[in-house]
Amino acid sequence: MDKMVVTGNGPLRGTVAASGAKNAALPILFSTLLAEGEHVFKNVPKLKDIESTAELLQSLGCETRWDGDTFKVVVSPLQSYEASYDLVRKMRASFLCMGPMLAKYGEAVVSQPGGCAIGSRPIDLHLEGFKALGATVTQKEGYVHAATPKLKGATFLFETVTVGGTENVMMAATLADGVTILENAAKEPEIVDLADYLNKMGAKITGQGTSVIRIEGVSKLKPAEHTIMADRIEAGTLLIAGAITKGQVTVTKCVPAHLEALILKMREAGFKIETTKDSMTIFPADKWEAVDITTAPHPLFPTDLQAQFMALMTVAHGTSVISETVFENRFMHVTELTRLGSDITPKTRVAVVRGMPGKLTGAPVMATDLRASASLVLAGLVAEGETVVNRIYHLDRGYEKLEDKLSSLGAKIRRTE
Repeated sequence: MDKMVVTGNGPLRGTVAASGAKNAALPILFSTLLAEGEHVFKNVPKLKDIESTAELLQSLGCETRWDGDTFKVVVSPLQSYEASYDLVRKMRASFLCMGPMLAKYGEAVVSQPGGCAIGSRPIDLHLEGFKALGATVTQKEGYVHAATPKLKGATFLFETVTVGGTENVMMAATLADGVTILENAAKEPEIVDLADYLNKMGAKITGQGTSVIRIEGVSKLKPAEHTIMADRIEAGTLLIAGAITKGQVTVTKCVPAHLEALILKMREAGFKIETTKDSMTIFPADKWEAVDITTAPHPLFPTDLQAQFMALMTVAHGTSVISETVFENRFMHVTELTRLGSDITPKTRVAVVRGMPGKLTGAPVMATDLRASASLVLAGLVAEGETVVNRIYHLDRGYEKLEDKLSSLGAKIRRTE
């Protein structure tokens, strides 16, 4: 099993490009099930989760292939409406195949999802949304069965904000009879990207990026071409890598407007950051102050950057309080960060981080989930000696060649078995 070996090596310097967004690519790839024919995508990141998505699509009867840097999905009449446990357990986003299959074929059988163990992340709101559109939903032996003669538009209020639920129900509603209104919808940029592709396919969606999304159902969709948006979480991680090493790093091919909450907090801590429409640069800071963050749905501070920001706060001046409101089990990286010498007191949903500049030391650590992996690599960049991050298959689910990107900036990092 691969490991990442990181040795503290001083400031990072240079320019690095962000890859396409995993969290945008996955729902968009599943949306291809809504329209038979060839779908063409650019800027798709080469990640384990993309491989898992391709496997699932192939199991349903689709063809997927790389054509240079372009990813193509050819959808034929499906051979199966069932997404098996062996495939879905690898990645929670696999459940996003249910909405498109239900809308297009009137039937879907999908295993309960797996993925990172960062919280329960129930699918109840997905299922309630499908029921609101007229589907019959049952659960049996670990599988969800959904069926309908024809989905019908409806107004549905999400009890809590859910990104996956918004995506799944929005996709289903594109082929429903009549108009669907989704209230308290998630506002993430990845949902906007999905809606943009659905509209290219012929859907009639408005309001994406706001809390109320309106979908006017159409009778048929057609394949289209699309460029996946930049990965804001990877871009934020690379920005923090420059910051934590007291370096000067420019991240290109990104959208700083998607990271306003992170940039605001880093400036509050004392960092100088310059942005353009599609790049951002972090400048060296000799010291930075501890600041508090609370994770929340977009446009507030993203939960997917909480672990990385915590790594930055472990070497800040002062004490910060990090509150996690999105997932109940997203402090599993705390124990591993303390192995490197950080001073963190975790509670159920709150962690108190007492900054200790220059005090981290290398040690063997264990990655517990995708973003936790990144936080350990970031801490390793400034720890004295060698940090060995085990179980980095988590990292490969969401970061495209992170070690190569950090190495290009001067990091001493390598992959080993």
